[in-house]
Amino acid sequence: MKKRWFEKKVEEFLLRGGYEKPELQQGFLKLDSNENYVISKQFQSDLISEAKKNSDVREYPLGGVERLIKAISKFIKIPSSMIGVGNGSDQILDLILSNFSSKQTKVLTSKPTFGFFEERCKLYSIPLIALPFSNDMKLNIKEFTKQSKKANILYLDSPNNPTGFQFSKNELQKLVKSFDGLVIIDEAYGEFSNYSLANMVKSQNNLVVVQTLSKSFGLAGLRLGYFIANKQFTEAFNKVLQYPYPLSTLTIESGISALENSQQMKDAVRIIKKERKRVIETLRKYNTFEVFDSEANFVLFDAHGSYQRVYTALSEQGISIRKLGKIEKHEGCLRVTIGTKEMNSKFLLAIRDWLQ
Repeated sequence: MKKRWFEKKVEEFLLRGGYEKPELQQGFLKLDSNENYVISKQFQSDLISEAKKNSDVREYPLGGVERLIKAISKFIKIPSSMIGVGNGSDQILDLILSNFSSKQTKVLTSKPTFGFFEERCKLYSIPLIALPFSNDMKLNIKEFTKQSKKANILYLDSPNNPTGFQFSKNELQKLVKSFDGLVIIDEAYGEFSNYSLANMVKSQNNLVVVQTLSKSFGLAGLRLGYFIANKQFTEAFNKVLQYPYPLSTLTIESGISALENSQQMKDAVRIIKKERKRVIETLRKYNTFEVFDSEANFVLFDAHGSYQRVYTALSEQGISIRKLGKIEKHEGCLRVTIGTKEMNSKFLLAIRDWLQ
């Protein structure tokens, strides 16, 4: 029997694979997805309770997005007319790619980069120019600028996932100014670094900065992302490209409440930065690993030929980290999320026990 066109299309999609999520390990210490466990669960419960009081889910959230954008505007000190929201920053990136790209559009990024973005480019058959990291997990700004002349869109996760690398602010600003096409800077982990390019959108019409409440605010499960861009781009995105109701009422109300209590986030970020330094310094004491600098809430390290054994040993102790394997010349890359002091101590103790 002759296959119908849509059946062939389904088979094509299945052959592509897709973004791979980490396995759910019940009862494990979860250090594999860069979630923020430093922010207390009580804080999240209070947000949800407050959101429920302010919600009637029988109704569409008319005016809700606008109120949320005002709260974001107050928090980041950027006009509301330059802000849009999405069901996670993933959805924002997806809508930009699906509407501003084609098979003829070339996207310049790093290798590796955020896996979802890379998979979305493959889905839409968008050509990728991926500049590899050096042996010390850094990008060459001169080479990146040179390669940008071949591209129509520039995408950088800043800091990068999974390496934790970030260009200096001055270097990245120069790169944005020198590029003639669309620039997407993904700052999902921006709060854990030392700078943001958000204010640069006021002078650069080609720049879109994407941020999220998933990491710094510990709201990964609510799926709330936003972007900052020039007023014309933002108006087109919000009125034409975005769904009529992209966020649930509970997400909107929780987001507003979280932004009004941002000191909790700032305190958590300060702790995570301190703990990140401790994890890096401790891992570097062992000759077994090559540990890379990070400006995010995770640390990448190369365990070389032992990486599978390290991963297995941690799993046997109920600790889940991300197994990445080969990144350029590094054969045994592992990525660990920075959690609470107690979580990090348990991870480091398990590493010490494995080495003895």
